[in-house]
Amino acid sequence: MAVNPSTAADRGQRLGLRLIAKVGGMPALADPTVRGRVQRILGRGAHTGFRAQVVVGRAFTRVRGAGPATRPGPTRRCGVYDLTPSEDQQQLQQVARELADEVIRPAGGVADADRAVPPEARRAMQEMGLTLIGVPEVLGGIAEERSAVTGVLVLEQLARGDMGIAVAHMATASVATALALYGDGDQQATYLPHFTGAEPVAAAALALQEPQVLFDPLALTTTAVAQGDSLVLDGTKALVVGAEAAELLVVSAMFEGEARLVIVERTTDGITIEDDPAMGLRAARTGRVVLRNVTVPRANLLGTADDHRDAVRRGRVAWAAAACGTGRAVLDQVVGYVTERQAFGEPIGQRQAVAFIVADIAIELDGLRLATLKAASRLDAGIDAAQLVAEVRALTATHAATIGSHAVQLLGGHGFVKDFDNERWFRDLRGAGVLEGTLLV
Repeated sequence: MAVNPSTAADRGQRLGLRLIAKVGGMPALADPTVRGRVQRILGRGAHTGFRAQVVVGRAFTRVRGAGPATRPGPTRRCGVYDLTPSEDQQQLQQVARELADEVIRPAGGVADADRAVPPEARRAMQEMGLTLIGVPEVLGGIAEERSAVTGVLVLEQLARGDMGIAVAHMATASVATALALYGDGDQQATYLPHFTGAEPVAAAALALQEPQVLFDPLALTTTAVAQGDSLVLDGTKALVVGAEAAELLVVSAMFEGEARLVIVERTTDGITIEDDPAMGLRAARTGRVVLRNVTVPRANLLGTADDHRDAVRRGRVAWAAAACGTGRAVLDQVVGYVTERQAFGEPIGQRQAVAFIVADIAIELDGLRLATLKAASRLDAGIDAAQLVAEVRALTATHAATIGSHAVQLLGGHGFVKDFDNERWFRDLRGAGVLEGTLLV
């Protein structure tokens, strides 16, 4: 069907004006300091809406960088153990919280049923620019320093609205963050402008998971073999978020005996996308990426083997953060339900068996959240966080699913039907402890 350019432009302009009015009305942005922080991103987003562009077969033109890679600055440390977020972190956290309440939560049920984020919700999230929290300001992002803690706080709030939508949105942010953390000057100059520029943000995915029993992200079946100045990739990646729409992939593969990250453009010959629906995270529309003799320049190797290990750890912390956000939504809903639900003339929350289960949810959630923040702070400090990240992973796998199960039990029939969000949250929480990659803080 032909599209009238003027009609599309008018529609894009109306969208841009609606988003400016909506975002400008958020309480968090009444503070001039907060408003100034997001003004540049908002202006760029509105400009994108005015142009109403549609990207088909995006071309990534290779660009030579002006110098060495630019990295986010080190985290400033005060020398005191304090869980209070900084002023900037509080501002970003508040913006993410209101985005979750006003945009993400209302769209959760539809997104899960359709296995797609509603267009209006997707556009509203893109306008806020939270996909750039891991990219330095000098490269067009909003990061003043390297901070996994900031990523945890933002992701937690977005997942409180809906984990599937949050993962679908932040999958692209993870690729931008990976380029900022591990990319060389040429890679940053070639790919980052497609995330930070005025054109529509490139859809991207970080593909680590594979369809094998007892998957180990450091012992992959996907391989990258050097042939002159090229790499030839073969293998299959599973549960890749937004695989059908992804224009850029960062794929993990074994190269010379070590797990490495490789940048792969979607239009490269030899890539086949298959649907791979999962029990949870339906809104993220997971798929399989099959690579058969996929040839890319050797220069597409992203970072080192140590960087791959770092990406795995940051991904596990990110999934824990998402579990904390959805777990908080579960607890809030359960507390309201057991307080209002009457049985035998009193709220069921006054019965000891019910109260103990609610208390268990709160205890498990607080423990997981504290461990997650501690792991993120160690990553920021440059301290070896391998053991702590492993503990966070184990806690997520055990307690996230337990939190969801407890809530379904407490809500009874209401926890089993789709009229209540808890049925969806339970399925999402089960995936948070078993998936690898996709997210990065």
